[in-house]
Amino acid sequence: MSLYRNTVWFFKGLKEYTKNGYASASKNFNEADLKVNCTGQHYMITGANSGIGKCIATEIAKLGGTVHMVCRNPTAAEEARKEIIEASENQNVFVHLLDISKPRDVYNFAKDFCDQNENLHVLINNAGCMFNTQEMVEESLEKNFATNTLGTYILTTNLIPVMKKSEKSRVIVVSSGGMLVQRLNTEDLNFDKMKPFDGTLAYAQNKRQQVVMVEQFAKLHPEIHFSCMHPGWANTPAVHRRPVDTHLPLASTKVSTKDEEKLMFIMCMSIVVATRRVERILLATLH
Repeated sequence: MSLYRNTVWFFKGLKEYTKNGYASASKNFNEADLKVNCTGQHYMITGANSGIGKCIATEIAKLGGTVHMVCRNPTAAEEARKEIIEASENQNVFVHLLDISKPRDVYNFAKDFCDQNENLHVLINNAGCMFNTQEMVEESLEKNFATNTLGTYILTTNLIPVMKKSEKSRVIVVSSGGMLVQRLNTEDLNFDKMKPFDGTLAYAQNKRQQVVMVEQFAKLHPEIHFSCMHPGWANTPAVHRRPVDTHLPLASTKVSTKDEEKLMFIMCMSIVVATRRVERILLATLH
């Protein structure tokens, strides 16, 4: 890592990604922007039982919105649901159990949700992970990639049909300023060539991929508003668990159109593969 990149990231991070940076930016916040009536609006939030996701779910419930919590742990999800209902006095809070790192489960969940629901106004892709050891999940996928990138892509893509039924629908991806340290790399999405494996850089690459996906989604579906954001160094369980160095030096952010399109093609093909495997499983059960 060059001295220049380390220096640039240090000063940029000091200005924009610290508590003081937030305090400075908050001076321009308008509280009136948050005083809206969300009654009748349906919001889906992944990773909603703790941290940023739970905070978002609570505030939306307070504003009258119908909240769909997508969570992996049933016990934690139900406990969070009760706390959100108590804090908001809003009973329209529902739990959907799903592990975002499992492509076939994500695909089936999204399809079922579209079949069973008439509207989804906002999707907030908040669930994520950062493991510093290489861990493989189903289909021999590296867990960080499966959760942060592939799961986000499959869920978003397959919920678009129901979202198009609502005017001014939105998709928000909670990314990270950590993406600034990585150029998009479409040659090793599963980190098979990363030796030794580095969870920090894998996470940063995933966040870069998320930003590229959001930009491409916005071009493909102009009737839906797509946003990608950095939440700041929030005090979340993921931060407490993170066994890796938080220092990330700045890298060039320029990405070629060819690489962007290649990433979306690979993601699209992953859905085709997942769908065919689901079909084979269903056919096997019929015989």
